Amino acid sequence: MLGKLITKIRENKKVTMLHLSKVSGMDAGHLSHIEKGDRTPSHKSLRKICDSLDIPYQPIMYAYDKEVTKEQLDYNVIDKICYDKILAVNNVDCLIPCPSNMRTATLAVRVPDDSMEPNLTSGSYAFVELNTPLDNKDIGLFEYKNKCVFRKLIVRKDIVVLRALKNGIEDTKINYDEPFYILGKVLGTNDV
Repeated sequence: MLGKLITKIRENKKVTMLHLSKVSGMDAGHLSHIEKGDRTPSHKSLRKICDSLDIPYQPIMYAYDKEVTKEQLDYNVIDKICYDKILAVNNVDCLIPCPSNMRTATLAVRVPDDSMEPNLTSGSYAFVELNTPLDNKDIGLFEYKNKCVFRKLIVRKDIVVLRALKNGIEDTKINYDEPFYILGKVLGTNDV
């Protein structure tokens, strides 16, 4: 996934591989192998690539060891990974223990409402692994129309659906070409 993401970013920024090679000081052949997924860049090399593309390092770092499935490629998950923005947090409660079965969690986000009950209880913490590609029916944290929401991802032929689990809440139907971002995958909660 990392190579495909770097290629997408480079192409979106209209940067040639030769220019990226020159600016980063990395060999163009090595960059080509990274983009094809034949090689994994060191953390130092990845930081050089991010600096050269003028993007934050941490969102790309989350994609470091992730693999993309055929289904995820079919709905262009790479286009839905946010690489040039970072999550804004307006309130930090505290540090909480990370459960042993959720060690890949990046942060714990307080669930703001009951729209995802019974899976995510209002007021509990959802453990989220940022910039992780989601499979059909995974629960994730999404950004759509400048609002972050927890929803279940439903992948259909022509649209993506963000579904609340609580009855009475309308599905959010999104065309593939509409801007929305998968911020991360919900691994679980601290509910007992």
